[in-house]
Amino acid sequence: MEIAFFLVALAVAVLVVTALAERLDVPPPLLLIAVGVAASYAPGMPEIHLEAEVVLLGLLPPLLYATAIQTSLVDFNANRRTILLLSVGLVVFTTAGIGALVHGLIPGIGWPAAFAIGAVVAPPDAVAATAIARRIGLPRRIVTILEGESLLNDATALVALRTAIAAGGIGITTMEVAGDFAIAAGGGVAIGIGFFLVVAWLRKRLTDPLMDTAISLVVPFAAFVLAEEVHASGVIAVVIAGLLLGHKAPILQTAQSRIAERMNWRTIAFLLENAVFLLIGLQAEWLFRDVERSELSSGRIIAVCGATLLGVIVLRMVWVFVTRYLLVRPGPDLVTGKVPPWSFTLVLGWAGMRGVVTLAAAFLIPEDTEHREVLLLIAFTVVAGTLFIQGLSLPWLARRLKVPPPDPMDDALARATLLQQASKAGFEQLQQLEYDDPHDVVELIRQRIDQRNFAAWERLGTTADQESPSDLYARIRLDMIGAERRRILEIRSSGTVASDVVADVLALLDVEESMLDNATHEREDIRASSGRRRTGEQCEHLLSTTVAETPDDPVCARCLEDGSRWVALRQCLSCGEIGCCDSSPAQHATAHFHETTHPVMQSAEPGEDWRWCYVHHLTA
Repeated sequence: MEIAFFLVALAVAVLVVTALAERLDVPPPLLLIAVGVAASYAPGMPEIHLEAEVVLLGLLPPLLYATAIQTSLVDFNANRRTILLLSVGLVVFTTAGIGALVHGLIPGIGWPAAFAIGAVVAPPDAVAATAIARRIGLPRRIVTILEGESLLNDATALVALRTAIAAGGIGITTMEVAGDFAIAAGGGVAIGIGFFLVVAWLRKRLTDPLMDTAISLVVPFAAFVLAEEVHASGVIAVVIAGLLLGHKAPILQTAQSRIAERMNWRTIAFLLENAVFLLIGLQAEWLFRDVERSELSSGRIIAVCGATLLGVIVLRMVWVFVTRYLLVRPGPDLVTGKVPPWSFTLVLGWAGMRGVVTLAAAFLIPEDTEHREVLLLIAFTVVAGTLFIQGLSLPWLARRLKVPPPDPMDDALARATLLQQASKAGFEQLQQLEYDDPHDVVELIRQRIDQRNFAAWERLGTTADQESPSDLYARIRLDMIGAERRRILEIRSSGTVASDVVADVLALLDVEESMLDNATHEREDIRASSGRRRTGEQCEHLLSTTVAETPDDPVCARCLEDGSRWVALRQCLSCGEIGCCDSSPAQHATAHFHETTHPVMQSAEPGEDWRWCYVHHLTA
């Protein structure tokens, strides 16, 4: 019962503190650690020891898997050189650098123990880095690199740590680390691919979302345990399985299974991620108490902890700048078309927060290791220090360097373009189908697809004082859904309709309401954004045209003639005629294209400078 009570109390504390952090506009990880530290000194609080096995077997696999299935394999592959240099090269570099530093500062400590603590503090944490990065809105390329790095660097660090521990008194060599890592990595990749193939085979034969989700919950633990049993890397096995299964999910899983898996893993990740930071803080009291019995002086302990904290920060900054300009030399971004500036590299280097894996790995250091209590405090200092120093200053640094967050308007434009291209493919497939349609079903399908596409383009409208058709639709429909739900609940209370039927109908309303809510929030974000919009891919028509100057007070003359109203305006780049968009009732811009075959038009709305090719359905 004591364990059960502690777990319930932990979950409640996580929810309360996270909600408070959101209200105070403070990163939840930082507030959770602070609360944990304070709670560790509270009277009556039991001593909480975070066992390495609990973290490495109970927390690490699901956290890695939850991140891996949401990580784009395409983006991961596009940045693989940078990711590997950080997740392998930087970890080895930091392990060696911190090992030398600790060996020089702590009298009598052996090289194996020094390298062991170097490996412990080397890997940044996936949860810490991406939680703060996404919160402050860092560019997606930076977030992808941080995610990819933290998915793989744990494997490098754990291999280096185990090699250092096994070396004992004979020291370790670079060749030993490289050999162990090659074996662990190769075995991890093989097991990860094996799990992917098995689960993919099963999912092709399963349609039950519950069974599919249950399999998903087993995969990270099974892959991790099997890999560790054969002395391969459990971290790499889980990451490879998660990346491949996430990438192939649209093909292997049903829509219901994908939705269920996505929501389940988001919930699991939310609870585990935040519980991890609270648990880190709860270690403070007993760690400091044990250090009081150390043979080293307080001044030396403080010096080595501070030097190690400074060392991990400086070594990362040195590595990211040296490798960027000597090895990586990144090409133009696919979205912006520009080479990432030096400010991106600085932010990437500063986002090196450590987390629970560092603290858990420290507990793997054998208990008979000399000055073990100081090594544990070093790990705690690095975790807390990087989270507070870098975590608190990272938003300020990103703003100071004017690092641009993802633009909601960019996303809306890309989404509208993608839906347009998908619709084109769908209509081409429709032409190949054979069917008898006496009830005009095909026309209804066309109307619904057009409405979906119009709504996507309509979100690009930036007029603040005008309610768009989608806004009006959402407002009216949400009120109607509220009335419908109240009536259904009245019928449920009467008991005249089976409860399963009532639940199904309520679920339908929930899905529709959630879609309307998401669209409403997205339109609000878009209205608050501005800037240049483009999707990267271009055609010969877009390449041969540039943005033209729009009249100060543009109007759709044909709308004025027939008395209709427009939602947004578009300007033909061949003849300059201005017409209303496809979200408008008359769709004069599209009509102009069909009449003249002029291929490219641009937005005539204030603050917008994107172009659209009618022929290839591309934007620039």
